[in-house]
Amino acid sequence: MQGKKIITPQLFYHQSLDEMVPKDNFYRKVNENLSLDFLYKATANYYGKCGQESIDPVVFFKILMVGYLNNINSDRGLIRFCSNCLDIRLFLGYDINESLPFHSTISRTRSLFGEELFLELFRKVLSLCVGKGMVRGKRMAVDSAFIKANASMDSLIEKEVLEDASAFVNELEDNSEFKTTSTRKKMVDQHHDWKKKEYEGMPGTNKSDRKDEDGNAIRPKYLSNHTHYSPTDPDAKISVKPGKARQLNYSGQLAVDDAFHVITGACASTSGSKDSVIFPEIMNQTLENCKQNHIALDEVLADAGYSSGEALKYCKEKGINAYIPNFGQYKPFREGFVFNKEENRYECVKEGGYNALLLFKKIKTDPKGYSSNHYRSSESDCKDCPLRAECCGKTTKFKKIDTTIHKPLYDEMHEKLNRDPNYTRFLTKRRSSRVEPVLGTLINYHNMKRVNTRGIKNANKHVLMAALTYNLKKYLKFITKKVHRNVAIMNLPQGKFWQFFRIQNTSYIARN
Repeated sequence: MQGKKIITPQLFYHQSLDEMVPKDNFYRKVNENLSLDFLYKATANYYGKCGQESIDPVVFFKILMVGYLNNINSDRGLIRFCSNCLDIRLFLGYDINESLPFHSTISRTRSLFGEELFLELFRKVLSLCVGKGMVRGKRMAVDSAFIKANASMDSLIEKEVLEDASAFVNELEDNSEFKTTSTRKKMVDQHHDWKKKEYEGMPGTNKSDRKDEDGNAIRPKYLSNHTHYSPTDPDAKISVKPGKARQLNYSGQLAVDDAFHVITGACASTSGSKDSVIFPEIMNQTLENCKQNHIALDEVLADAGYSSGEALKYCKEKGINAYIPNFGQYKPFREGFVFNKEENRYECVKEGGYNALLLFKKIKTDPKGYSSNHYRSSESDCKDCPLRAECCGKTTKFKKIDTTIHKPLYDEMHEKLNRDPNYTRFLTKRRSSRVEPVLGTLINYHNMKRVNTRGIKNANKHVLMAALTYNLKKYLKFITKKVHRNVAIMNLPQGKFWQFFRIQNTSYIARN
């Protein structure tokens, strides 16, 4: 006979939440393996001695972890999700009849706690992975990815507004007889508001004169961080990837160990900065994390985006064996010229030429801040040379060569990468197969695709939380597999067990 289920809600229930959640539940394993009691002492300085009690800091971080584990970007949606799940209620310590904190409490508490607290929690999870042998430390791969900021491109305004206001302030201070701070500030604010309205209404500023068929203003095709900024989130910068639209982004930097893909360093940076500029920041954190876990870092792998003289100099000073391909504009040699290191000069070796000497003259610094060594020949050496027109140009009577001041470091890296091409190809594949899948996992499954807060500090917290939940999930999977594997091995017959042990021991020695 066909059954038909009819529910009749009861007024009272005699049911334990602990009995309703399975014993092998994921969040039970998190509670068993990760102790967060240290947070009470770490967050004591953020609270006063009286007043209304705040949210439990352990509960707060557990709620955040649930959001990153389940790829939930909204605080409202996160609280709604936690309220509907029995296992998460047990994980947080909230019974069925208890109400969870408001979503606004999560936002305020996130802004209250400093970045050092999130970093400490990240290191706590990393130490668990190190304790199980999941971090080898021999080789780290570094890479980055854009994270969409919580700001719209329509919020952009021109920087000329602020520059004009700053000029007005300087003029006011020079010409004013009564330099009262409050009066001057009031006048500057009024002028700033007036100029902002004026610029917004002027053609060719932050709005375009062109309009589409619906009457909406068409923005310029290209916008630059040099000319525009977002007052909604000033730390977010305009960036673009090939084939995608321009948008306001942050950049998430990761350092990943090549043994079990464990993240050993994570931080956020502005997407307007080059990866090579942020390289010392992510490496400083990684080195400190390894030092606290008594791990020595040997090699670092990165792509050409991290190539710069400062980055190579940093690796040499820290004793790190780096493999970073030189950027595209680097030239290992100059055709027709040989560099004499002892004399610090270039020598012309062109056939049919006059073998001119290009002596070092000075160090030049361009407007972007790049310093280069300037070498040039004398006019008398090149004046009558038959190759002068094609070598120096039709109007120039001497030859000049500019090289970066870090050329010895680039040459050393070029020689290292070309010494063993097979090993270099192996390292290139190793880097891409280690760090890039981790970035893809964080973006698609651990809520790192978009920042739901504003400011570089909150973006840094966002990246750290995504990284630590990734490590935590990998750690729990690792210890679960290890337990099942050990049980299966111990159940083997005696002869099969020792045969298996010899095979595993031989492969371990071969790998190391």
